[in-house]
Amino acid sequence: MLTLLLAALLTGTPMGSSPSVDYNGQDYPATTTVNTPPFAFDGDLSTFYASYERNNTFVGLDLGSPHIITRVGWSPRNDGKGPERMILGVIEGANNEDFNDALPLYLITQAGVIGEMTYADIHCSKGFRYVRYVGPHDARCNIAELAFYGEPGVGDDSQLYRPTNLPCVVIHTLSGKDPEDKVNNLDCVAQIISDDELLYDTATTRLRGNFSATFEKKPYRIKFESKHNVLSSPAKAKKWTLINNYGDKTLMRNLVAFETSRLFDMPYTPFATPVDVFMNGEYKGCYQLCDQVEVGKGRVHITEMEPTDISGDNLTGGYFWEIDAYANEEVSWFKSKHNNPVTIKSPDEDEIVKEQRNYLVNYFNQMEDAVYGTQFADPDKGWRSILDPNTFLKHFLVGEFSGNTDTYWSVYQYKHRGDKTIYTGPVWDFDIAFNNDNRTYPIQEKTNYIYLSGSHAGDMKNFVNQIILNDPNTAAELHDIWAQARQNGLDETAMLDFVDSLANMMDASQKLNFTRWPILNKYVHMNPQVAGSYAGEVAVLKQYIQDRIQWLDTKLNYTPTSINPVQNTTPKASCTKFLINGHLVIQQNGRLYTLLAVPMEN
Repeated sequence: MLTLLLAALLTGTPMGSSPSVDYNGQDYPATTTVNTPPFAFDGDLSTFYASYERNNTFVGLDLGSPHIITRVGWSPRNDGKGPERMILGVIEGANNEDFNDALPLYLITQAGVIGEMTYADIHCSKGFRYVRYVGPHDARCNIAELAFYGEPGVGDDSQLYRPTNLPCVVIHTLSGKDPEDKVNNLDCVAQIISDDELLYDTATTRLRGNFSATFEKKPYRIKFESKHNVLSSPAKAKKWTLINNYGDKTLMRNLVAFETSRLFDMPYTPFATPVDVFMNGEYKGCYQLCDQVEVGKGRVHITEMEPTDISGDNLTGGYFWEIDAYANEEVSWFKSKHNNPVTIKSPDEDEIVKEQRNYLVNYFNQMEDAVYGTQFADPDKGWRSILDPNTFLKHFLVGEFSGNTDTYWSVYQYKHRGDKTIYTGPVWDFDIAFNNDNRTYPIQEKTNYIYLSGSHAGDMKNFVNQIILNDPNTAAELHDIWAQARQNGLDETAMLDFVDSLANMMDASQKLNFTRWPILNKYVHMNPQVAGSYAGEVAVLKQYIQDRIQWLDTKLNYTPTSINPVQNTTPKASCTKFLINGHLVIQQNGRLYTLLAVPMEN
């Protein structure tokens, strides 16, 4: 589209990734004489710039001083792949020559036209000295002509570009390379653009996750140099995760599960919100910005231990651990008396001392002995004397409602100082939940709890059997907890409206995501079925929720009563986001839905 106010065409010193590629040479050799950066600014649509490397390459201009960019133009290389090759190309501006402080100015979403310039208005109030085009994945940049228009000025941060309505996370590593593993932290600059502010900080980044790190779309961890309340989250912290949700084509299963956790009134539910992510100038897709599950205020709020806490009350906590099928890959872990693998999360692996490790191992074994015992009704010796039934059974029901076959593949637990009780939570990892696991699909046809068919770390299946199946007192407790959640908003209408509100919020972002990752017609990860469209994937999730609520009502002998969700007196058709008591809330069609649970307090 053409801007009404035509700014001046900007000139500067061409810059770009080197070497270039010589398509006329045998095996396409590297070159520094043909297809170089100046060819993108020579006004000749028959010449082009192309990098030798296929990814993370760019071409741009050093303007000599900051300019506010108001318009950009581009034209694709004249070959068979040229027009489509520019889709998801990124226009960036920076004030550091290495572009580590770069921000996106525009994301190209349509194919170009060979032999013609395509133009777009730029709506960004910040001035930049360096501007560039970053080619999309596997494109060798390949651009015939690039033009920038604007006027001198440093500008301000009052108006910044985002490709959709979602917050935008922008990461540039100092090396210019993407993270490749979970071990090596890459120095980077991380920026988050939202309605309210631009968060800028130096940081480190690396891959995160276990199996999810093997996907093409990678998950990341960010560790800022300073603590931040990212996007008004409850926790002020350095560490944050970017969940890739590759096998979950709704991109929202974790968000729905976290909302379920809130409705069960779990002490702590991780903060999470959808975002768009750019890494080194490349659009990576729609992600979920989420808490790093760790000890801290607004997260797992227990006392952080010092190495000197080796006796008396100080030795009793706090501790945070994960019953974890991958525990043997960690540094700080143990196998319990009943063969359950446990990763010690806090104290940290480089701070925990022998006395603390021994205390936790012995106390965990004591808890297991109580669970595997048969004195269920004895308040002094039964499992309820040491393992909190409220959080354990709520955690169980979140897993059962969501149909999470990995509920007992990974289980978080914690213990406060001076408190003999072990608590279970938070809930985590639901990408193959909600009927998205080919090993257990279709869940609605099963007559018993899904955990019996799921994956288990160590002996966790028998551990859970003791509590759920063998303890005669548990059934009544499960009924009461489920009834409370149902009365608290876990009803069909509210949950389906919540899903619709998320789908509406992420609509523009999911379209870009599945342009970058065209998998809607493919089986990936544990997918049991392929709906073929985003709307179809959301419909599968909604049908499951309807079926599962009815199934659990029957299983737990619960009779639904009238449930009246909170209504706004002035319905609105649009979907908006705002904060209530520090919680991110969606408003749609007059209803309010929160994405966050109340942070746990001591």
